Amino acid sequence: MKAKLKVLAHSYQAALQRHVHGTKNQNLAFARQLGQKAVEAGLETLDLARLHEEAMTSLILPSQATYKHDAVIGRAGVFFAEALTPIEETHRGAREANVHLKVIIETLTQRTVELATTNDELKREIDRRRSVEESLRTSEQTSSQLLQKSRRMQNELRLLSRRMLSAQEEERKKISRELHDVIAQMLNSINVRLTALKTKSTSSARDLEKKIEIAQRLVEKSVNIIHRFARDLRPAMLDDLGLIPAMRSYLKIFTEQTGIPTTFRAFAGVEKLDGVSRTALYRIAQEALTNVSRHAKATLVKVSIRLRRNHVCMEIHDNGRGFQVEDATSAQHSKRLGLLGMRERAEMVGGGFCVDSSPGKPTTIHVMIPLNKSSVSQ
Repeated sequence: MKAKLKVLAHSYQAALQRHVHGTKNQNLAFARQLGQKAVEAGLETLDLARLHEEAMTSLILPSQATYKHDAVIGRAGVFFAEALTPIEETHRGAREANVHLKVIIETLTQRTVELATTNDELKREIDRRRSVEESLRTSEQTSSQLLQKSRRMQNELRLLSRRMLSAQEEERKKISRELHDVIAQMLNSINVRLTALKTKSTSSARDLEKKIEIAQRLVEKSVNIIHRFARDLRPAMLDDLGLIPAMRSYLKIFTEQTGIPTTFRAFAGVEKLDGVSRTALYRIAQEALTNVSRHAKATLVKVSIRLRRNHVCMEIHDNGRGFQVEDATSAQHSKRLGLLGMRERAEMVGGGFCVDSSPGKPTTIHVMIPLNKSSVSQ
């Protein structure tokens, strides 16, 4: 690098000397060439000024006249200005390039900001579409489930009708009253008359007495059958004494007939329920115990009626062999229509019904009927 500067300094001094003492235009062209070489060598304005200063020192002698000094300085200044032209042009180009680069950088920065904004919007759109897709999938699943449930309920409603249950219950109540108040009284009257006839009979009328005894036994049997039939249709005790006595009586008869022990617990406030709700609980218990005797092979049944969170809750638990609830509650299984009837009775009074069971496990039936807590005392 120093060697190049030394060569350049020598060339500059020689060219400047020729310009000062020689042809103007030719040496100015050479001054521009020297300036170009200075740019290529990486020199700046101050570097070229030092070369010019060193060259001027050798050109101006102390013995020269002042007017010659001025002339040399003037012509040397023109030469130096011409030599600086390439450097200035380079600086000008660099400044223009910097300005252009700055514009490009600003444009790129703006584009980057816009791109970042677009990316954020795209991410939000992707998230929104994913959310919409998830909602659609959920909605599709929900719709499918609702459709299946609707079809199942339609099938069940074809077999069970709330109006039919209400009408059936009213009819049973009417028949029950007629059996108790009319037929049973008539049979008892017949039995009394036959007893009187037996007392008045003579010893020679043994055949007549035997026939009368047979008739008495048949009448007594008929009365018992009628009473049992009346209880099945509509227990008078449910209307006259309430749900708890009716349940105790039914469970006692159930144990006598099936040999399955039962336990029963209830809170007195259940009697504050309206007649329709008490009837629903009784019929559900009746149907549940019928199923236990037919299918469960249980050795113990527990029935409880409690107050829980402003609801009357009845639970019927047996230790039998259980069953598959989903299959048993399907409307297609007509042999299990009793479960659908129990659920329909509970829903008819604004309550809920569910069954906990599985093959080989105990079974628990849950019934919940809403009740105004302020009107009930345990």
